Amino acid sequence: MKVLVIQQRMGLGDAVLYLPYILAISKKFNSPISLLTSKNSKADQLFSGEEKINEIIFLDRKKDKSGTHDGIKGFFNLAKQLKEKKFDRVFIFNGSLRYFLLAKAAGIKIISQYPLFRTRDNIINSAKVFTENEIGSIVLSEPNLKIKNSQNKFDKEFKHICLGISASGPTKRWGIENYINLCDELIKTKKCKFYIAGGKDDLDLINIFKKSKSGKNCISFENYSIKETLPIIKNCDLYIGNDTGWAHISCSLGVKSLTLFMDSPVMAYGKYSTRMKAIEPEGEKDSTTHDTLGKDKISFEKVLSNTLELLV
Repeated sequence: MKVLVIQQRMGLGDAVLYLPYILAISKKFNSPISLLTSKNSKADQLFSGEEKINEIIFLDRKKDKSGTHDGIKGFFNLAKQLKEKKFDRVFIFNGSLRYFLLAKAAGIKIISQYPLFRTRDNIINSAKVFTENEIGSIVLSEPNLKIKNSQNKFDKEFKHICLGISASGPTKRWGIENYINLCDELIKTKKCKFYIAGGKDDLDLINIFKKSKSGKNCISFENYSIKETLPIIKNCDLYIGNDTGWAHISCSLGVKSLTLFMDSPVMAYGKYSTRMKAIEPEGEKDSTTHDTLGKDKISFEKVLSNTLELLV
């Protein structure tokens, strides 16, 4: 049986969060999976070591609507591409009518999909309930990302800490000065090396960190591919950072993750893994949303104390 999974969410973290459900489908049907997803998910790099995902098909859709899969013409381009692959079954992790019609146009006979037109959901719960109903067995939500070349060559005299300074917007980002102060406190009592999880869009923050006292002990990911960062992250002792894709990658690689939720739903993104410990703004308890705007209410002392506890 040839099985297609459609997961169109754009983030790195989203790609990782859906991994347990993709693998559960593969196991149920004893078949490798073809995955249709966004280019921004970097799924080809994230899942390069995962044997159960044998094909990544990227959606080519652009903001200016010039992508080969945009509009009516793009719809039929993609339908033709999928039809040529002769899929027997598709699992659609959203309620979009467009993707239901796409599966029909591609000649896929068995279509499993979220309820049509569903727009808001807890992505973990929805994926879990949907997958379990379809395959008839329980699926654990903890993702475990397989990678190649993960041999640990780090100096054991140091604590190796991945810093997730990046975020999808300023309201989801703890100030860079807080991270600098945190690291300056840590190096007073521990030998530490820091790995700055950020890219080209974060260069201003990265450069500020590099100029700090702790900057001489840091390596930035700015010139690394996602695939190149994976073995580095896997061998870290701890992730500390914003609720961003790097946090979820860290968890999936078996790394303890202290994740700061200041303007995103902790119940959706902070409770699925035993490896993740969530920090919320003062006055919040399992209650942050996309409108909390709490970046200035994250307690420095709480982050520091939890960091020291997790580094023991």
